[in-house]
Amino acid sequence: MAHHRAHDTRIDWLKANLFSSWGNTALTLIALAIIWIVVTRFLDWALFSAVFTGDDGTACNTPGAGACWPFITNKFGLFMYGRYPDAERWRINLTYALALAGLVPLMIPRVPGKLWLSLYLIAVFPIVGFVLVTGGIFWLPHVPTQLWGGLFLTLVVASVGIAASFPIGILLALGRRSELPIVSWVSIGFIEFVRGVPLVTVLFMASVMLPLFLPPDVTFDKLLRALIGVALFSAAYLAEVIRGGLQAIPRGQYEAADALGLTYAQKMGFIVLPQALKLVIPGIVNSFIALFKDTSLVLIIGLFDLLGIVQQSVAADAKWFSGQTAATGYFFAGLIFWIFCFSMSRYSAFLEMRLASGERR
Repeated sequence: MAHHRAHDTRIDWLKANLFSSWGNTALTLIALAIIWIVVTRFLDWALFSAVFTGDDGTACNTPGAGACWPFITNKFGLFMYGRYPDAERWRINLTYALALAGLVPLMIPRVPGKLWLSLYLIAVFPIVGFVLVTGGIFWLPHVPTQLWGGLFLTLVVASVGIAASFPIGILLALGRRSELPIVSWVSIGFIEFVRGVPLVTVLFMASVMLPLFLPPDVTFDKLLRALIGVALFSAAYLAEVIRGGLQAIPRGQYEAADALGLTYAQKMGFIVLPQALKLVIPGIVNSFIALFKDTSLVLIIGLFDLLGIVQQSVAADAKWFSGQTAATGYFFAGLIFWIFCFSMSRYSAFLEMRLASGERR
């Protein structure tokens, strides 16, 4: 009986939403035809007509050939690690493992010890990870950042940008709403200036103009300059998202905190900010996703992230020249970006539902 009721419910839903009229039926059939054409052509390109073996692009140059997967397998290490020395790539893998060891338990609600995990990720892991990937200490050979690239560089720029921009964005949002005119004006000026220019301009300024304001004997690594530019750019947008959450908090919450005699830091840290941040989780995650995708712009200043290293491999390696090499490389890069962005989006939705259910209880 339950199976029949579920079956009837599905049929009723189809009738009500997809076949409720002649017009809706026609649009549904057209959409299904388009989906069929796109899916079948994609499967033919990615699987049925694809090339899976080969040492160069010769096999991918045959008429009717689909995706050139040997290009991906041959360049996989380059795409993942850039020009990081092969013998030292275990250090990157160990850094990934240490990051996941702290991040995964922190993201699972039922795992205890959230405070210690947070302290590990904030205070311990950045130092250990920096020593591991940079080297030059103990027995680890130094690996300059000019050799960093691929997905590794993308994750470095994105993770450092997210970690640095979040507290800066909170401070800017609080500063913009401050009753002190100087603090408010400085915060507004910074936010509006940064939001008024594209990220490419910020990266150029960080890479080219920042050294002009420093003493001649002071130099900044190019990657560090890019990280500063990305973090400040993202912080300006994040500040506006957080400010929206602060404005959504009822005035009574502020008055109740004042009535309890809480200081400004206590009021914001324990009463206002937790509620405001919960309200704007979608906007915060949207900013993080945008930041993750914007990491591809570091190619402009000579840093080869995942997309940059794929583009360079397609254009510079004549051995793999074929009609499908570029499409395969860009599809692979796009798939990696989609996996990370979709994962962040799904975790954000899970977090929203969990917080909403907690409120209902």
